[in-house]
Amino acid sequence: MENDKQKLILVTGGAGFIGSHLCERLVREGHKVISLDNYFTGSKDNHVEGVEYREGHTKDIEKHITETPDIIYHLGEYSRVAASLNEPEIVWDLNIAGTFGVLEFWRKKKCKLVYAGSSTKSVGDRGDGVVGRDLAPYTWMKAINSELVMNYGRWFGLSCAITYFYNVYGPRERSDEYGTVIEIFKKNYLDKVSYKVRAPGTQTRTFTNVDDTVDGIILVGEKGEGDGFGISAKEEFSLTDVANMFGGEIEMLEATKTTRPHSVVDTTKIEDLGWEQKRNLKDYIEEVKKENK
Repeated sequence: MENDKQKLILVTGGAGFIGSHLCERLVREGHKVISLDNYFTGSKDNHVEGVEYREGHTKDIEKHITETPDIIYHLGEYSRVAASLNEPEIVWDLNIAGTFGVLEFWRKKKCKLVYAGSSTKSVGDRGDGVVGRDLAPYTWMKAINSELVMNYGRWFGLSCAITYFYNVYGPRERSDEYGTVIEIFKKNYLDKVSYKVRAPGTQTRTFTNVDDTVDGIILVGEKGEGDGFGISAKEEFSLTDVANMFGGEIEMLEATKTTRPHSVVDTTKIEDLGWEQKRNLKDYIEEVKKENK
């Protein structure tokens, strides 16, 4: 890359699963990258060469980042639906106080912000009057943050774009209570234990490879403006389908307050920028099984 095209890029949550892959790609493209992470779910095991890591809370961003970045990728938030019911105060601290700090930093620095929203806000009424944004503390706070980002852009004449991820999978993902279903099922497969699926098991999701997701994030950083950049694979699978792809026993558990029948996916805006899905879940699972025969 030509030196005059090099940018200073700030990634919040850069030691997390998606954030670390984003940092890795940005460094490879020749940019100077700073990660700000409080290591709540991030890990120093995810550090990649060439990134400058700073440890701290996003609400204290001005203390940790004195530079003026060309672009901020704000991925550093709490990101689990069901778990947020047990710890709303942590979600508030990370997603409201923390993100307000990032928005104020952005307002003062007048750069571009790409925010990782939550696709749960698009899920309609489940049949009991509850829509996606009202499922849990996490979903509600993410929905209002998306609105606040767009308002900050309008109020203060700032450049911004909002992306939405869909069940991202790939290397470096967690398999604990803050992990995602693919990594949890992968660990179940490797440990030869049953797959725990919430009833009814027919609820469907789209599952998107982390490399495809990063392709989309960077494209939005380069060309995207406004809301609604959904980055998602095309295929939908039920949770039972996914367990069967790995193979083994399924243990059906009771539905929870946050169980929802399907995702609502619209990839039109990201495809208009030139994004396309290049990888799929079936191939990934087959690769996992082949590597662990």
